[in-house]
Amino acid sequence: MSAAPISARPPFVLLHGGRHGGWCWKHVATALRQEGHVVYTPTLTGLGERAHLLSPSIGLDTHVQDLVATFEFEDIEDAVLVAHSYGGMVASGAMERIADRVRSIVYLDAHLPRTGESHGDMVGPARAAGHVAMAQDGGEGWYIPPSDASWYGVTDPDDAAWINSRTTAQPLKTYQDPVGSTDRAWSHPGMFVECVPSTLEPHALDRVRKRHTNDPDFEYRVLHATHDAMVTAPDAVTKLLLEAAGNR
Repeated sequence: MSAAPISARPPFVLLHGGRHGGWCWKHVATALRQEGHVVYTPTLTGLGERAHLLSPSIGLDTHVQDLVATFEFEDIEDAVLVAHSYGGMVASGAMERIADRVRSIVYLDAHLPRTGESHGDMVGPARAAGHVAMAQDGGEGWYIPPSDASWYGVTDPDDAAWINSRTTAQPLKTYQDPVGSTDRAWSHPGMFVECVPSTLEPHALDRVRKRHTNDPDFEYRVLHATHDAMVTAPDAVTKLLLEAAGNR
């Protein structure tokens, strides 16, 4: 791919999904930096290397504030914000406060909620109930234990071992809290990448496909890769992110 002028290289903020951390973007972040971009990979409170902060009080608003604070304290402007899976809940809520700092937002097999929806609403009642059961069985009633990498579609033994050695528990509250206003996320230029086969519910995919047909500033792409595509298909993910940044 041809290199873009330095002035056209916006920073990237790569936001992980549930039970993951900034670590999951290692390969993609390295590739983007090699293309001349500044890359931030924040880890949400209570997850990843911040697992020692895990507590029942951590909710979706905590994670929204984590992302907002990253933009504010790092003085991030004109960024490409990339959200994976549950990270879409966080990014959508944060956009009410950081949209002016975001060039475009990319949802990598991620949730794009409407105002007032929770992660449970996005995944449906059966899976939401399953998360509650997991918390009751192995999480003291308030956190969801890590899932094996196979749940994310990962079959390569090395990739699976790497993921399983790093995933951490997720506060159940973050999956149950309703998100605040997401109006700015829905009106902002962006891209949705469906990983096939996706772990997202059909209704969630249908709404973003409908948006794509009605919104010329919103692209819809399909990537034949696992849900954890940033680990299993980093080159393909990097290519899509560079396109989203305008580096075609």
